[in-house]
Amino acid sequence: MLDAMAMERTSSGSRALFPKGPSFTIEDFSNKDFIVRDFVDDLAESAVSLNRRSGPALQAFDPKPLIRTFENALQGLGSLSEELQAKESDLLSQARRAETQHDQTVDTLGRKLDQSIDQFEALDLTLNNPSETERGNRGEAGGNIAVQIGEKLEELDRKRRRALDANFLIQCWLQVSETGELTLLQDIQRQGGSENKVRCAVIAHQLMRISQRLDPISWGQQNGLYRNGITNNGNTNDERRYNTREILEKFCETLEQDLLKQFNGSYRKQNFDDMKECAKVLYDFNGGASVIAVFVNQHQFFIDRDQLITDEVTMDGETWDQLADPDSEPPGVEPSLQSLIDEVKIVMQEESFIIKRAFPYYETVLIKFIQRVFQQSVQQRLELVLEKANTISSLAFLRSLHSSRSYIGALIDDLKTHGLTEHPEPCSPQISQTLDLQMEELFVPYIVGNGYIEREKRSLEELFNSLLFKYNIYHSRRKKAPTGFMASLALQTNQLMATAKDAYLERLESSDLTPTQKAMMLRVAGVQETGNKNEIEVSESEGVLSTATAKRMLTWLAESVRRTLELGSQHETPKDVAILLNLLLTNMGQVYVETALEAALERATSQENVKMEPDLSYLPSVRPAVTIGSMMNRFITTVLIRLAESNTTVRRSMEAQAKMGIESIERKAGSIMKSSVDVIVNWVAKSLAMQKKLDFLPKDELSIIESLQTQTCTSICLFLSRCTRLISQAVDGTNLEVFSSELAIEIQRLLFEHFKKFKVNATGGLMVTKDVTKYVATLKEWPLSKEVEAAVELLTEIGYLFIIGPEALRERSRNLASASGGGAGGAQKKLGKADFKAFIQSRDDARTAGVQSVLSSL
Repeated sequence: MLDAMAMERTSSGSRALFPKGPSFTIEDFSNKDFIVRDFVDDLAESAVSLNRRSGPALQAFDPKPLIRTFENALQGLGSLSEELQAKESDLLSQARRAETQHDQTVDTLGRKLDQSIDQFEALDLTLNNPSETERGNRGEAGGNIAVQIGEKLEELDRKRRRALDANFLIQCWLQVSETGELTLLQDIQRQGGSENKVRCAVIAHQLMRISQRLDPISWGQQNGLYRNGITNNGNTNDERRYNTREILEKFCETLEQDLLKQFNGSYRKQNFDDMKECAKVLYDFNGGASVIAVFVNQHQFFIDRDQLITDEVTMDGETWDQLADPDSEPPGVEPSLQSLIDEVKIVMQEESFIIKRAFPYYETVLIKFIQRVFQQSVQQRLELVLEKANTISSLAFLRSLHSSRSYIGALIDDLKTHGLTEHPEPCSPQISQTLDLQMEELFVPYIVGNGYIEREKRSLEELFNSLLFKYNIYHSRRKKAPTGFMASLALQTNQLMATAKDAYLERLESSDLTPTQKAMMLRVAGVQETGNKNEIEVSESEGVLSTATAKRMLTWLAESVRRTLELGSQHETPKDVAILLNLLLTNMGQVYVETALEAALERATSQENVKMEPDLSYLPSVRPAVTIGSMMNRFITTVLIRLAESNTTVRRSMEAQAKMGIESIERKAGSIMKSSVDVIVNWVAKSLAMQKKLDFLPKDELSIIESLQTQTCTSICLFLSRCTRLISQAVDGTNLEVFSSELAIEIQRLLFEHFKKFKVNATGGLMVTKDVTKYVATLKEWPLSKEVEAAVELLTEIGYLFIIGPEALRERSRNLASASGGGAGGAQKKLGKADFKAFIQSRDDARTAGVQSVLSSL
């Protein structure tokens, strides 16, 4: 009746007396947090709440809502139970059908196997017991059949083993997926032996693949929850599931550790076959990373070297001093690094043999071994050596870097040639590339970018500034022309010289300068201590050019070029040698050579109009300047420019720069020689002007007897003899001939004009002849060209013109040159009419009839 009333009220639109009962599904009971008591409490709470809301606050207890609620819950549970029973029945039917089908399949396979065995036995009986008549004809055919049957049996055996392995694999998968255990594999593992461990590893790897395909939830490919398979009442849940991935990974981890222990044991026993089998299986686990790490990390070489890696470098103090001395040969690679490299060579060759026999993927292992050797042992020792060298001096660092690179490079080349795992053939391209890469990684931090060439440049600048320190001080103190052309000409060189001197002093005061390097710089400079630069004493000899000094500078530069060529990249070599060329032209060309030439040129030009005999002691400085310029030019042409041939732009720039530098030296040397000609000629002209008017008009022959030449002739010839000695020290060869010829022509011109100015009598003619003879003998001491020598010989004609009679004069007038010398003499081989007439008119008997007749016939 109540139900009917409730339905009636519902149909009429008013609220039902008893609301609809609770609803739930199978998923509500599938939750692992489900508790029966909480479920019942929730039902009761919902029923009571509804009842209380429907009446007054102090209403008496009414059990009907609870009864209705629990009745509805029981009806819902009944429906769910019927649904589950239907599903269970369906699953049981499917299982029975699968079992029936499996039994049929096994029975069929058993019958086929029995048939195969019966056929094999019959065939074997036929082959082993042929009839007498058939033996002769079927002997050969029977042998072929036996071979074919053997092959088929082998194939069947392989299939049988595969079937057994597949059956065992399925059993293992069912066990791990249904029970969460691997007892079958663990039993095989406990049996021990390398074969069983390898078999377990293979099966575990296959199970991992099966798990990835059949249990995607454990691999995070689907959303799902894992249950332990226990229901509320303790009964086993049919839908239980285990995380097969975690189970198999734990087993594989344990098995991997066992295989690694087995690998180590086999390594100690030198059982290469077992090592190779273990390595092959471990490759399937993680690409062989674990076994490679065990082999490399536990190698005795790394254990011993790890204990010795903190050892100090072993070179003594004397060797370090030799390394920092630019004038001594580098002592070679540091002994501890050399010992390590020698040991690496032996270990590489020995271990490559073991690696090839113990690993199927031996190239990968060898690459890891090479990387570990270079990145750990060699790199750490190299860094220690270079850090120590850097505390000695910059040159010591560069030399250590070069020797280390050369020695390690020789190791790399030897390993490539040796072949390692490919011995005796060269190593494979992959190993060769790895060796080159390790070599590059070792030295890239020191030679990348412009860092290395800047180190070389700074080191050379320190050496050059030290070597030229006293030289620069001497020339900075010498008296300069206050103004004028020479001061402006030498301005750039003076600035460079001052910069070099200041750079040397600034470097000595630097806080990062090591004691060894400071001592080396002071020794090269030839000073005890810096102090005040104005207090440093310098001698005149320290301001003179020296080819020995230039050779030292070129030797240092050549060593730097060699390092640059071997350490720098081939692509950057042209730019690097261009930097070194600029350094050479600046320090040796401008600061050293041109400074001395400018000093000599200044002294030469300052003496062109002196009142006292000029001092030509500056001339010998021209010879070493020319020699050093030639040395520079040859070094630049044969070494530096050839190294820049790969870069046409840089090469042309270097050629132009070198040409300008050498031409500047030659131009200044030529200016000195031209100025020297003017100095000598001007002094000779001044000396000739001191000749007395009556020197060639003696009243008697007593003066001729007392003196062979006039005083003027004697002083000039002595001066020219001194010039001859200095000139020969300045130039030689063709340059000496050109200079002497030009000077002789100028002096010959002066003498021609000189003897036209004096009246000469018969006795004075003898004196003129003796003076001319002396002049000619003095000039012919120089190496002259043939034309100039003929012009000098022409001076002897002057004396004859003053001592011969009119008839002889007439005879000589017939051989005169058609062109007039114009009073200059020039380089003509015969006297001109004008010169002949001028000399004849200087005779004291020029007005006599005989002489006048000669003059009138011209």
